[in-house]
Amino acid sequence: MSDDTTDPALSAAPVAAGDAASGEARKLQIALVDDDRNILTTVSIALQAEGFATRLYSDGETALKALLDNPPDLAVFDIKMPKMDGMELLRRLRAESSLPVIFLTSKDDESDEEAGLQLGADDYIAKPFSLRLLIARIRAILRRAEPMTTGAGTSAPADPTPATLTRGRLFMDPARHQVTWQGEAVSLTVTEFLILEALAIRPGVIKSRNQLMDAAYPDDVFVDDRTVDSHIKRMRRKFKLVDPGFDAIDTLYGAGYSFTDG
Repeated sequence: MSDDTTDPALSAAPVAAGDAASGEARKLQIALVDDDRNILTTVSIALQAEGFATRLYSDGETALKALLDNPPDLAVFDIKMPKMDGMELLRRLRAESSLPVIFLTSKDDESDEEAGLQLGADDYIAKPFSLRLLIARIRAILRRAEPMTTGAGTSAPADPTPATLTRGRLFMDPARHQVTWQGEAVSLTVTEFLILEALAIRPGVIKSRNQLMDAAYPDDVFVDDRTVDSHIKRMRRKFKLVDPGFDAIDTLYGAGYSFTDG
């Protein structure tokens, strides 16, 4: 069967759109799995406008077989779905595939976020969400995925492979979106990774909240200062799970944050 692409017309399985024109570069494929047809339609239209091809699924059971038989470049899962929820879908998928996955959820529940990241999700976005932010996160994850995704189509321009970063006990691998502290893995969302990277690149240098927002969010996505504070708080908690004495991210009240591990 040829690669499946869909227009916003929805069904439980993706609708084949036919072969691409001869010589046309392959579009990066994003699979959307959500039982909310309005979300599937809205997100699909936005992604197609950005040059992606979309495959839509309204339940986890149907999606699992299709994702394993014909993997897309990235998948976006809702957590709350009937029959098979997003957590179970990711658990079964990870048994056989390292496909990049972003979770969507209507609950701002940190336990769901932590569980999803431990299962192997690449990022987590709470509903209601900004389409621009979702698209920016998709692009960021695709840049960190296998090199084969960077040369296909025009959706994700090829970037030089970023070098690994070592700062004392911290190790970061942007190409694989991996972080370790004292050799222990720490699961960060894309946003948290980008904020930490901005701090760790120049240890001891104070970065304002605006500078950290610029590093982590696209220019046309509005977030307030407290959003950065929340990300920093969650990051510290995650590092303290592997090192209760973690204190490498300093707060300079009225100025911002800095990273120091010395």
